[in-house]
Amino acid sequence: MQKKIRIIDLLYPHWGTLSLAFIAVLGESLTDLLEPWPLKIVFDYVFGSKRMPDWLASSVSYLGTDKFSILNFAVLAVIVIAVFGAVSSYFEKYLTTSVGQWVMYDLRRVLYSHIQRLSLSYHDQKRTGDLISRVTTDIDAVQSMISQVMLGMLVNVLTLAGMIIVMLYLNWAFTLIALMVAPALFFVVYHYTHRIKNASRALRRQEGEVVSVLEEVLSSIRVVKAFAREDYEQKRFERESRESVEKALLARNFKAKLPPIVEIIVAAGTCLVLWYGARLVLSGALTSGELLVFLLYLGKMYKPMRELSKMTDTISKADVGWERIREVLENETQVRDLPGAKRAPRFKGKIEFDHVKFAYDGNQRVLDDINLRIEPGQLAALVGPTGAGKTTIVSLLPRFYEITSGQIRIDYTDIQRFKQKSLREQISFVLQESLLFRATVAQNIAYGKPDATHEEIVRAAHLANADEFIDRMPDGYETMIGERGVTLSGGQRQRITIARAIIRDSPILILDEPSAGLDAESEKLVFDALDKLMEGKTSIVIAHRLATVRRADVIFVIDQGRVVEQGTHDELIANGGLYSRLYELQFRGEEEESPRELVTV
Repeated sequence: MQKKIRIIDLLYPHWGTLSLAFIAVLGESLTDLLEPWPLKIVFDYVFGSKRMPDWLASSVSYLGTDKFSILNFAVLAVIVIAVFGAVSSYFEKYLTTSVGQWVMYDLRRVLYSHIQRLSLSYHDQKRTGDLISRVTTDIDAVQSMISQVMLGMLVNVLTLAGMIIVMLYLNWAFTLIALMVAPALFFVVYHYTHRIKNASRALRRQEGEVVSVLEEVLSSIRVVKAFAREDYEQKRFERESRESVEKALLARNFKAKLPPIVEIIVAAGTCLVLWYGARLVLSGALTSGELLVFLLYLGKMYKPMRELSKMTDTISKADVGWERIREVLENETQVRDLPGAKRAPRFKGKIEFDHVKFAYDGNQRVLDDINLRIEPGQLAALVGPTGAGKTTIVSLLPRFYEITSGQIRIDYTDIQRFKQKSLREQISFVLQESLLFRATVAQNIAYGKPDATHEEIVRAAHLANADEFIDRMPDGYETMIGERGVTLSGGQRQRITIARAIIRDSPILILDEPSAGLDAESEKLVFDALDKLMEGKTSIVIAHRLATVRRADVIFVIDQGRVVEQGTHDELIANGGLYSRLYELQFRGEEEESPRELVTV
């Protein structure tokens, strides 16, 4: 069971910085407590005739004992308190901002790492834009709360506690009257905070939808333009954005109501204190300086409550953001290294599927009792109608998904006994969709082997028949490729992915329709490169071209999640089964050496 992550776990590595920030917080609180006292000194001992306490008289004596000396002392005290408060405030804000930034870094690093390690079944169900929103906006909300609210609230709590103690010391009955409005304030703040949090949660969810639509459209912009669907996508984006605005306005409605209500309650409390306090001063039970301290303290006492009403937005966003982050972090990957899993040795390449069953959602079965054997160095082809389960079979070999039952073995060992990373390091892929990164040609080729030398990169490109167009590029191997390789043709992209597989030199190779959509010339170059790539390797190809199928050592015909036939091309044709029917359907009985499609995924 995944351990729940708490904010305190993220803050613990920064306890030293937080300790210094806490000292600065104490300085701020002390400043708030001392601020009214210079005014009390002026009102009681300069304007009034009250006698100063001995400890205060001895402090003022070095400036003199007349009223002007007392005034100078009060003015100097104001400056000293202000400087001390400014220094404390600066360090508190600087240190908390520093902690907030590093917590954001740590949280973003942990979340990104966890997302990458989650099973493909999780990513199949989640929208990319929503995950991006959690890594960016939600983490920013948590960082803002740590930087702006966390220690700020501590300042308010400490200051409030200190002022209540001082006020109780001056006049306990008056203090209780001053605090009469506090319960009403806390009730209002609690009531609205709960509603603001719910509205913020709905808003964050909708903002995730907006980002998802944006990411989806931008990543498929060529399709959008090809089908002239700009207007449709514009309306879809506007619809999601409008809903986001409506939810934001609802949340803002709750946020806007809270501060005015708090101000009205605070004003009522201030009026009560002023009315009762003035009567005490007139009766001689309280000095005018003490009343001033009460009023200033009262204003500072209500300040935390006012600020809490303004902080509800930041707190609610952070709370909701933290919920969404934890939702991802506490989602356990369905494919995990088992206890005692070991690093895979160099494979020879014998592959066995033994009574393998699989269902994506746990209900609808995709593969049903798959049994197949591929010997080391063999070329195996998977053919069959669309949706038969061919791509699913090759996705189970590197453990992208966990099988429901049965066993998959490589070199007689169950693949679940290997560490996932070491297993995947020995399997190379050449897929139908040639995925390249926005990086140089050399970096794309060396993606599976980052420590490859330039000579190794050039050799791999040569074997993949890619050097002929790379050499013509403006900067050769240092030419920057556009995102997803859009600046290259389909054949060029595919040859770079083949070079990427060659440089990795893994003993097992998976080819998922590697020549789909290519013209005859590009296809020939790709097949020449594939011949070099497959040499000496155990290769599984989801067949798309007759030339590949016919020379396969063994062909597995997949239909409705089962292996219904297996054998060589000639054997399967002679059997007159599904393979033969598919062959006849496509080639109308003509055996042609020129590459043409065989019905497949």
